[in-house]
Amino acid sequence: MFWGITALVISYSAYTAEVYRAGIESVHESQRMSARSIGLTQIQALRYVIVPQAIRNVIPALLNGFVSLQKDVALVFVLGVREGVREAEIYNASTFNFTGYVVAAILFLLVSVPVARFTDWYTDRDRRRKQAMSS
Repeated sequence: MFWGITALVISYSAYTAEVYRAGIESVHESQRMSARSIGLTQIQALRYVIVPQAIRNVIPALLNGFVSLQKDVALVFVLGVREGVREAEIYNASTFNFTGYVVAAILFLLVSVPVARFTDWYTDRDRRRKQAMSS
């Protein structure tokens, strides 16, 4: 379990850092130059102009990463589906009732599906907003 958690932390930290780096680079250079031209320092330009735009750009990728992380955690037996199924097995063994499996599946879906739908909605909204700005 320790090495599984360590692997997830390292890999998702690297993934998240790369997403933020790409988000910062996706902000057009003219934004940086405009901020500097009105007298902002490099740090102020990052804080007030570049990072807010970058965060808006990376939210869909971060939400997708969250869904993937939830699934990977389940594979490592820490939380999620595998742990829920194990609890259902324990319940089934003591009561001979199989509804625990149904509950475990429903709980996983209650977490996964809304986050995936929210990610799709947010991505679509962001795409429409960008198309409206370019028109």
